[in-house]
Amino acid sequence: MSLRFAVLGLAVLCACAVGVQRGPGLGDVTDLRHWSYDDYTRVVIELSDAVRIKSAAKLLPASGPLPERLFLDLEGIWVGRDYIEGVPIGDTLLRRVRVGQNTATDIRVVLDLQSHARHRVLTLAQPPRLVIDVFAEGRRSDDGAGPRLPYALRRLRKVVIDPGHGGKDPGAIGVGGLREKDVTLKLARALERRLEARQFDVVMTRDEDRTLSLEERTAIAEGAGGDIFVSVHANASRRSAVHGIETYYLDENHERHTLTVAARENGVQRSEVNALQRTLAKLRVSEVSPLSRRLAELIQGELVTGLPKRFRPVEDLGVKRGPFYVLFLSSMPAVLVETGFLTHRGEAKRLSDGAYLEAQAEAMAEALSQYREAGASRTARSPR
Repeated sequence: MSLRFAVLGLAVLCACAVGVQRGPGLGDVTDLRHWSYDDYTRVVIELSDAVRIKSAAKLLPASGPLPERLFLDLEGIWVGRDYIEGVPIGDTLLRRVRVGQNTATDIRVVLDLQSHARHRVLTLAQPPRLVIDVFAEGRRSDDGAGPRLPYALRRLRKVVIDPGHGGKDPGAIGVGGLREKDVTLKLARALERRLEARQFDVVMTRDEDRTLSLEERTAIAEGAGGDIFVSVHANASRRSAVHGIETYYLDENHERHTLTVAARENGVQRSEVNALQRTLAKLRVSEVSPLSRRLAELIQGELVTGLPKRFRPVEDLGVKRGPFYVLFLSSMPAVLVETGFLTHRGEAKRLSDGAYLEAQAEAMAEALSQYREAGASRTARSPR
């Protein structure tokens, strides 16, 4: 290890400690949060200005009393002495997170590692935040008997259901004041009951009306060791005549007409979705994208053809590729289902009808059962 890295790894440098004053035009570190699980930890650093990573994250080996470290620098941010003591984590992966003023205009983020197999670094907007995920070596299967199989060979057992919005975030508001957060929770609860009756393990990101950030939703999914992530939403449009059901999956490309929906669900401006696309181009989505697409096709098919006759016809808006935060923040196969338009009078009436939501839940559960059976057949044919 070079002397330069040894010195930089000794501690997070703090320019304010040597008399450097804050310059004009710098952003601030406004919050630091983390979620810890047995084999996965997520760290989120929220900023008041755009996240600008100066260089890719680097690993430093353990040296003397210093553990293995992961560090990166952010440009145009001032932290001063606010986090100089660091934030203790103390789980199986991270000892603590340190943030310090490395230069007059840059901060350094250091993760003191307990153990480490791989990591990924992501950025989000509104508010600007840096997301760092750290994964353990050989994540274990649910029964603890050995490492988990790749997604393509894994039988679907655990479904994570994510009712969109909630708490202070009502989501879309439709005809008669119908709120997206209420529709999604009712539908998710109905889906949970039907999946459990089919012997699935189910994890809900929320089972009550509470506020959840997008990064917390997917941290719950990752921490639970989910096999599939299903995010449930209801749509909206400025044109009251627009109606129908559509299902999205994550891909490195997108269709132009999905940008407005993605911006609304991501909580960002439409122009900022392109920045997400550049991030997606750097991620390895090749393993999960075909699986996500297949699941999306099954769910969409059951929702438009499998409902009872009294709820048909349903406008089929198709399966689409979309850059949704809640999908790319999860490393497992994931889909986002837009179950209808709250801004369409007829669909709003349906989405406020408990019987209709129960029928949608049954259709989605049937699609997940079909996906499971197809996966079981594929696994049975796979070489040991």
